[in-house]
Amino acid sequence: MFANLPAAKDDPILSLGLAFKDDPRSDKIDLGIGVYRNEHGATPVMKAVSIAQQRLLDQQTTQAYIGLAGNASYNQAMLGLLLNGTDAFSRAIAMQTPGASGALRLLADLIASAKPNAKVWLSNPSYVNHQPIMQAAGLDVGFYPYFDPVSKQVDEPAMLEQIAKLGPNDVLLLHGCCHNPTGADISFSAWQSITELALKNGFLPFVDLAYQGFGQGLMDDILGLQHLAQQVPELLIASSNSKSFGLYRERSGVAIVVGETLQQATNARGKLFELARRSYTMPPNWGAAIVAEILNDAQLSQQWQQELNQMSQRMRDLRQCLAQEFALQSGSDRFNYLTQHQGMFSLTGFNQLQLEQLREQHAIYIVSGGRINVAGLAKTFIPRLVESCLAVGV
Repeated sequence: MFANLPAAKDDPILSLGLAFKDDPRSDKIDLGIGVYRNEHGATPVMKAVSIAQQRLLDQQTTQAYIGLAGNASYNQAMLGLLLNGTDAFSRAIAMQTPGASGALRLLADLIASAKPNAKVWLSNPSYVNHQPIMQAAGLDVGFYPYFDPVSKQVDEPAMLEQIAKLGPNDVLLLHGCCHNPTGADISFSAWQSITELALKNGFLPFVDLAYQGFGQGLMDDILGLQHLAQQVPELLIASSNSKSFGLYRERSGVAIVVGETLQQATNARGKLFELARRSYTMPPNWGAAIVAEILNDAQLSQQWQQELNQMSQRMRDLRQCLAQEFALQSGSDRFNYLTQHQGMFSLTGFNQLQLEQLREQHAIYIVSGGRINVAGLAKTFIPRLVESCLAVGV
């Protein structure tokens, strides 16, 4: 049976991480895989998370199943975090999933069940896993213009021109904030225009929110999402706690369905139960329990938000230092776009030859396409990073 399977293709990001790990050079720099690191290169456990974990361990009396919907307290807390204060809160359901990728797949399967001929529209470029997940669910995929490689910003007129052509059989997938891989986010006015177009033309908005709090702030990062949720009749949301809580390995995510009525959203949850049952059945509880413990405790939630703000401020500082060092060494302001981007990533436009030279000659690892993980950088590495980049002609 297995003799007919072709050799597997290497994952472009994970394989880069393995190559970095095997590199014996002591001055190597990893700007590939998307994890936050402190100045010492460690991905720390947040203090609020440590406190919540200890509380849960002290209180734990069972390892029984938690059910198809996952942790109920977590689901309600995530609904509150994302939709409280909007009309959508009263007509939405949430279901815990194995990470945001699990939420994306579950919601893609829901779309395929409800409207098999639907077409999902992704930004060009988009998160590397978006297209394969949608296609694995049997959905057709299209792309709308997004990133201008010259200005390194969103081409909003071209984007909105394409979105205006979408109709009732279309699903528009949007990045909630801190766009992956570009780092360039749409403006609030673009969110307003998309909301108007959704109401006029009837397409379904689908928001992937993986980096809340890594941009302008915990609530500022979802202003566009909440504006959309306040007005559209139906909405899908996939959200992750990997980055904002530092729970990468715990795979705590949530799938949210906003229906025209609560009954319609509840009907969708019944279908999600069926889809989950024949896939992973139940999500892991630990990460979700930690998030619920934090969000449901005012003091712990405040501490978490303070730590999250410190992480996002560090990313903004890194961007500023990187742009300043490029300006100093190159005598040009063409890298100032780094300070205008949000979150972990920026799409630099470095070509494949330059990336290979950076890796082979300078021990600097960047994924194909030129996406850099600013959040993985130490300030002490910035001068050598910039010098190396300029040496290969970027």
